[in-house]
Amino acid sequence: MDARVTRFEPRMSPPDEGGDFPSPFDELGPSELARQAAEVLQRELRDGLIAPGLPTSLLEDTEGGKMFGVLVVRSGDGSLGFLRAFSGMLAGQWDVAGFVPPVFDREARARLEPEGEGMVKALHARAMAMRSAPELLSLRAEQVAQSERHAAELALMREQHEARRKARHVRRSELTRPATEANSAALHALDQESRGDKAERRKLEALQEEERQRIEPLLARIERRLRAMDRLRQMGSRALMRRIHDTYVITSARGEQRLLRHLFEKGQPPAGAGDCAAPKLFAYARAHGLRPLALAEFWWGAPPPAGGRVSGAYYASCREKCAPLLPFMLEGLSVAPPRTFSPPVAASASSELSILFEDAWLVVINKPEGLLSVPGREASLSDSVLTRLRARYPLATGPLLMHRLDLDTSGLLVAALDARTHSALQHQFVHREVRKHYVAWVEGLVQGDEGRIDFPMRVDLHDRPRQIHDPVHGKPAVTEWRVLERREGRTRVAFFPLTGRTHQLRVHASHPLGLGAPIVGDRLYGREGERLMLHAESLTLQHPGTGGTVTFQCPAPF
Repeated sequence: MDARVTRFEPRMSPPDEGGDFPSPFDELGPSELARQAAEVLQRELRDGLIAPGLPTSLLEDTEGGKMFGVLVVRSGDGSLGFLRAFSGMLAGQWDVAGFVPPVFDREARARLEPEGEGMVKALHARAMAMRSAPELLSLRAEQVAQSERHAAELALMREQHEARRKARHVRRSELTRPATEANSAALHALDQESRGDKAERRKLEALQEEERQRIEPLLARIERRLRAMDRLRQMGSRALMRRIHDTYVITSARGEQRLLRHLFEKGQPPAGAGDCAAPKLFAYARAHGLRPLALAEFWWGAPPPAGGRVSGAYYASCREKCAPLLPFMLEGLSVAPPRTFSPPVAASASSELSILFEDAWLVVINKPEGLLSVPGREASLSDSVLTRLRARYPLATGPLLMHRLDLDTSGLLVAALDARTHSALQHQFVHREVRKHYVAWVEGLVQGDEGRIDFPMRVDLHDRPRQIHDPVHGKPAVTEWRVLERREGRTRVAFFPLTGRTHQLRVHASHPLGLGAPIVGDRLYGREGERLMLHAESLTLQHPGTGGTVTFQCPAPF
């Protein structure tokens, strides 16, 4: 058997030769066969060594975590084993003992990289030199000083003119009665003074514009050269990336070949395309006559800065880099359609809602875990709290639901039975006047007893519905928390969200900037379990009908 294939005896019988290959984009996780192979690699990582000379600790301290992959294969002699790979580079190396090599043509890349990178670095150095040139720095400093001086001059003149205007206002009020020839002359003089102030302002603005014109054209000419240099550098970088991408010749399972660029829209693969674990594994198996049987990819080590990855958890192949690539690589194999997550049947079998409170204005529901708050896009996802509310209250008006809970979250939901009540409650939700209290079990023992989590979030555009930390484009998300209990390696936490972002509590729990402890059973931000241990336990608001403060409570079922 090939030296890079690790022999192993699975606890289950491998699939028949004619069986479908499980889709790399399966949302329900890898097959049992692939999991067993991954467990072998995970045990080695847990023991502290990736390969000789590469300790697992570098995935925590040096460069952060890494996506690993295993591909179960059958060799020509019928024996079973698995290949292993990592995404991108590891410790600055493309080649690590025991792992499959990268996909690109080494000789072609070795020829073009030194020259191409030298050109890009030279252009970058020229651009940096232009940005730090004394002439440019001097002109920019002079422009800043000039702008500050002009603003001060205008502010002083406005202050003087405002004082004169007020004095003229007082003088006019004294001259309006009686209407004498002397008074008329004095009023005319005041009007002339007002016109004089306006003329003085125009004169100052003209002088300032003249001063600006002595600097701005010179600065504009240099900045045009800078922009041209930046465009040249970008063109050089793109040309180099095209040449690098063309060192990736992708082969399908049936033997057809294409350049990497030709598999992506507009011929522009994203950075790192072709370097994920899965393409490496399939390319090596194809080149060495190994039949793929099952794939698993998992994260190991520290989470990425944006979050959304937990050490040891399994993930489907990425859609940004691998969705255009892997279907071609698998052509020639019988591949099963990807399984997608759907609500468990048991959670939505009952047609009855658990009503905790109802009156003429509003309804409070205890939503079970596994029931949607609102209908999904597909016909099979029509059952929801909103659907059942409309059936129960056919005469209700307005949008009904005031807020939502994730499919996996249970607990209190509030609905308004008429549009006026909905508007009144909406005002409370928008202005953060509604106090919400959630309870959750999280993995690990949380440090500290209480705190506040505050970092912006947005949806991961390449991996919906996951949300990620983004300090630039994210929206504010704030949660206060308090530890309730620590037991058996887990922590029971009370969450008090001050904003209502999608998956806010789940991300704030799992991300290192938050608790660094995923909620138990979180299939998106932690590890899948029997259920997500997150429950909306208490809710306080001002009753829109009576005006009184009311609190609704529903203890967690776990």
